[in-house]
Amino acid sequence: MSEELTFVDRLHRDLREVRWPEPAELRARARRRSRRTAVLSTVTMLVVLAGAAVAVRERPTGPATPTAPVAAPGSAPVRTEIPLDALLSPADLPTKTGERLGDTGLGEAVRIDPLLESCGRERDVDAQLSVSRASRSQTLLRPTTRAGQPATPVLSQDVYRIELARGRWLFGEIDRLLNACAEWTLDASTLAADQQPVATEQEHRWEPSARDFAGDQSVLLRHVASQPRARTGGKPVGAAASVDTTLVVRVGDLVTVVVPAPDTVADRVDGAGPGMGQADLMALADRAAKRLCPAADTPC
Repeated sequence: MSEELTFVDRLHRDLREVRWPEPAELRARARRRSRRTAVLSTVTMLVVLAGAAVAVRERPTGPATPTAPVAAPGSAPVRTEIPLDALLSPADLPTKTGERLGDTGLGEAVRIDPLLESCGRERDVDAQLSVSRASRSQTLLRPTTRAGQPATPVLSQDVYRIELARGRWLFGEIDRLLNACAEWTLDASTLAADQQPVATEQEHRWEPSARDFAGDQSVLLRHVASQPRARTGGKPVGAAASVDTTLVVRVGDLVTVVVPAPDTVADRVDGAGPGMGQADLMALADRAAKRLCPAADTPC
């Protein structure tokens, strides 16, 4: 016990003799330490850079690694935006139109016909229809004649800016879908006249009516949908049979998808009513191609 007290007394005495630096001296030491750290960091960086420079000089020469070309001063930048003038105007249509609705987007997937794509997925043909750098869309509506009357569309159009190689490839993907879905039966549920859902079957057919009649590449798609029939009893249910038409036209890195309203096209199932025939649709596609020309990567 006495030895422990002696040790404690000695410790207290030694602590009393310790000289503690003044606050100013502590601050000075801290500043010197910070400067030394900064200098050491700078020296270390210089050594690393010098070593890298030596490594570059001593690296064996060989075939140069290809690098992305650097645009020369004054060269034209890659175009992204799609001007409004690239779309069809109301004056391009033989039908009078009213309000014009539009939208723009970035990174949108190219869409040709959602139902055709659904058929492809069901038959294990998941077409790669590309993702656009930019897109612009519009819907041209009919002029309303009565207050409160809902406006119906005359035509819808999408324009996509995609890589040039993907644009060429797109038409091959469309052909894959057409080959897989020349005929397709869609099982669905349709509302009957009493608004009760009925399990139905509906026959769909797609075919290319014309090719390469406008722009760099083009196709006129014809989609025939029969009237749905109840799976039990085969009674017709829901909307009547119809024909939809889709125009797909490419000019350079721009692709447009134009869908006229079914009742504006003369080629209907019942063959009745005025509207645009195939020659009119091809002429419309040609006007759409000319609209795209000034906005393409290589204006034409």
